Amino acid sequence: MRGRRASPTADLVDEGGAPDQKAVVGVMAREFDLVIRGGTVVDGTGAEQVDADVAVLGDRIVEVGTVTGGGREEIDAAGAIVTPGFVDVHTHYDGQVTWENRLSPSSNHGVTTVVMGNCGVGFAPARAAERPMMISLMEGVEDIPEVVMAEGLPWNWESFPDYLEALAAREADIDFAAQLPHSPLRVYVMGKRGAELEPPTTGDLAEMRRLTAQAIRAGAVGVSTSRTYAHRFTDGRPAPSIHTEDEEVLALADGLRDAGAGVFQMVPNTRLPVAEQYALLHAIARRSGRPVSFTFMQHEEQPGGWREMLGHLDQARAEGLAIRGQVLPRPTGALLGLELSLHPFALNPSYAPLAGLPLAEKVAALREPQTRRRLLAETPAHPHAFFTHIVSDLERMFVLGDPPNYNPAASDSIAARARAAGRSPAEEIYEALLARDGHEILYRPLGNLVGARFEGSGRDLLGHDLTVLALGDGGAHYSTICDAAYPTYLLTYWMRDATDGRGVTLAHAVRLLTFEPARAMGFADRGRIAAGMRADLNVLDLERLHLHAPRAVYDLRAGGRRLVQRADGYVATVKSGAVTYREGVHTGALPGRLLRGAQSAPA
Repeated sequence: MRGRRASPTADLVDEGGAPDQKAVVGVMAREFDLVIRGGTVVDGTGAEQVDADVAVLGDRIVEVGTVTGGGREEIDAAGAIVTPGFVDVHTHYDGQVTWENRLSPSSNHGVTTVVMGNCGVGFAPARAAERPMMISLMEGVEDIPEVVMAEGLPWNWESFPDYLEALAAREADIDFAAQLPHSPLRVYVMGKRGAELEPPTTGDLAEMRRLTAQAIRAGAVGVSTSRTYAHRFTDGRPAPSIHTEDEEVLALADGLRDAGAGVFQMVPNTRLPVAEQYALLHAIARRSGRPVSFTFMQHEEQPGGWREMLGHLDQARAEGLAIRGQVLPRPTGALLGLELSLHPFALNPSYAPLAGLPLAEKVAALREPQTRRRLLAETPAHPHAFFTHIVSDLERMFVLGDPPNYNPAASDSIAARARAAGRSPAEEIYEALLARDGHEILYRPLGNLVGARFEGSGRDLLGHDLTVLALGDGGAHYSTICDAAYPTYLLTYWMRDATDGRGVTLAHAVRLLTFEPARAMGFADRGRIAAGMRADLNVLDLERLHLHAPRAVYDLRAGGRRLVQRADGYVATVKSGAVTYREGVHTGALPGRLLRGAQSAPA
């Protein structure tokens, strides 16, 4: 894994290409704040790896090569790789960042910058009377317990610029940037009419456009919306943005054009033909003149639609439009279990009296023969159609296992196992949920599959230059999804453990995690290792890199539950020059701050 050693004066040349001797002498004599010594640098650009030291002064990288000066702190990276900090452009830390200083689980997996406010949901703008509605929407869409938000959110804002000011006062273990979400904006402008899905007036559209431009000028990095039927309040009502007319969405695009900055993020209505989904993305890109990104995966309803969409994206590029799909490097899916929000019997009528019991009591009740008979005889009943969809398909449920298997074969399903044993899938799933005293986690894949496998669509989606790795969803889906661990997954399943030609190279994997998502958001000061860039870095022992199975913990406000997923092999993570994690343990450093808008490249 070793390459050529970079020249210690590679970035210190005069206009004619000769080393600037005064600059060299100045650097050689300098004491650095941090030196990462003896590692293999994978710089994020996709270039060949090199053996080099990395020196940091303040929050910037100042030298890459043979560093002769000492550092006040040094990390021995011999045998390890050194990468830029990872960037996840699709998270939901909008609430968590206001009550916690650690943006985990993302920060546990080498991520040093996140973008939140995706999917058109969030907490600003919001007047006092609208706050309960925003909490209810986030509970239904993003699986954040209502009590956690009610206790944790300080609500020291109303407008979106107010919200950014509140965020600017926060400290965290990683940097965070915010987008303006469509649903709160609609309700803020239209009041009850917006929540009840009434069409906007001309004045409403003009105000949404004005407030979008205002938010971008105040430091929002973009605006987001959602059209997916899955995004609903807990009582089944659709999110305010879902059924809006295209002209309303385009009013937000106009706001980006007025501000001359920002990106547009969207979750499309995947029940529409692909051509119709693309038509709106195309209109947004043309109207705004700004980059557009969207949640992109292979869906159950249109298993071959992803190929058609890739063709449209190529066409958009030929027209000079910037439209990229956000992709996850593994199948999308839900995690189910007795400790979690959902499982195949959670929505059955007879389960309601058991739902709030401590786990041990719940398991004891479920082992009673009469309870078992009742639950097996019932079917799910809930106003949230997407929830019932997740738990009803008994053919595609798997025991996740430890280490977790996100790419099981169809023959590994619980239903297949049941038929082999002469039992019904429901009976086998019932017993599986009781395994490990009720701690067992089941896996229900939802997309990015060919048959029951990921590799067909996944390899092509990962390899296409008009996609961007994202969708960690950190800060949301606390008890149904734990996808924020995808950087570790990419570096193990797709890179280190790749077989049968399915893998990606180390240089390409690091580029997907760093340079590409940073570029997609206009963060030109990070995502690669070079002099002048922000000192966001990871030191990784690839041989020890290991992803553990997710598990439930109860460490949110009011004893709220969330899934966490540990990883081994992260020797150190550095954010803005400060070591934030050593061997996965937080050092206490909180150098992360709010990013306002695009970040300029270093001079």
